[in-house]
Amino acid sequence: MSANIGKRLQDVRKRRGLTQRELASESGVSLSLIRKLEQGERADTRLETARRLAVALRVSTTSLVGESGTVVEAPDAGRDDQWASVRRALVAPVGSPDLGEPPTVSGMNEVIDAVLPLFSGDRFRELSVVLPALIRDADVIAETGGPEGRDVRVRLMQLTGWLLTQTRQFEAASTALRRSLDDASDRLQGAATINTRCWLLLRQGRLTEAREMAVGWADEVEPRISLATPAELSAWGWLLLRASAAAVRDNRAGEAEDALRYANSAAVAMGREFAPGDDFLKAFGPVTVALKRAENAMIMDRPDLVLKLSARIPTAGMRATSNNRNRHLLDVAEAHTRARDYAKAVEVLQEIRASAPEWLPNQRYARDIFGRVIARRRTLTPDMRSLADAIGVPM
Repeated sequence: MSANIGKRLQDVRKRRGLTQRELASESGVSLSLIRKLEQGERADTRLETARRLAVALRVSTTSLVGESGTVVEAPDAGRDDQWASVRRALVAPVGSPDLGEPPTVSGMNEVIDAVLPLFSGDRFRELSVVLPALIRDADVIAETGGPEGRDVRVRLMQLTGWLLTQTRQFEAASTALRRSLDDASDRLQGAATINTRCWLLLRQGRLTEAREMAVGWADEVEPRISLATPAELSAWGWLLLRASAAAVRDNRAGEAEDALRYANSAAVAMGREFAPGDDFLKAFGPVTVALKRAENAMIMDRPDLVLKLSARIPTAGMRATSNNRNRHLLDVAEAHTRARDYAKAVEVLQEIRASAPEWLPNQRYARDIFGRVIARRRTLTPDMRSLADAIGVPM
């Protein structure tokens, strides 16, 4: 975040007439961290922490963290090299190496269909191997295959941007999404790309930019509900969910609820969970909205509501992707941790590990949750030690 967060925090705190100790008590943020921020010993903090401070000070989160485009969740040391070849492929000049038969539109679509399970299943190791060649061939077909060839590249760049956002390769994700938007041939293609772009901005803490972009595009693609296709409902609904997510993180609870209510209207019109074109990134419906409502409740420090909502969400039959069920389960684990039901929190984390072993280590949220769990334990079981190693929590 901006190096000025400490100065802004101090200024707002003094205008509110609060001591550092009083702010710590009201926000739940440690006194030592507040002191370090204000004294410049710490130049940044997690977005969750900034939001707690902002709530206590009755200001927006962005008024504290600024909007300088600084990454909140940067890539972990040691994880970058896995994606080095993908990053190079994204910026490599378009060429047509002598590799036998040139790629075709139909052939490329078949290949992308075949690798979709790698994306939806968070199989990062395999994707880091196959993606460079796919990007190279998509570039070739985009240059030679006309509009249909460019549609192939849009599809692959959308998936690649989503993957790189997921793994916190933010600069490369931005490159992929920019290329996707440049090639988009219609507003629904553009909206699908913007959906992921807004998620990227959220992960970077750029809340105002994410909210304004999501709202602007939602206005652009808003359908007539009675005549809307599933693709139109999905595009509109997801943009509203991104707007809600940005608003709730910026202490704009009313705006967040309004956007969520409109998204629910789209979900009701959809009638069920449905993925237009069998694209898991576009899967949308009543369950998706319910999951995001629970996420908002966790952001608003309502772990009791998270558990209440979760009990009513039928996630058992959902395709377990990091876009929905896995992310929701982290909120459930956090809610159990807040309720001091540490055994249940560990059980939920183990469930995520079983279904998404490559996704979980990339989640700092998971490390924060489990870090608090083990801080309350005198001894750890072998299973808990194994989980700590899998998540990347230092012992």
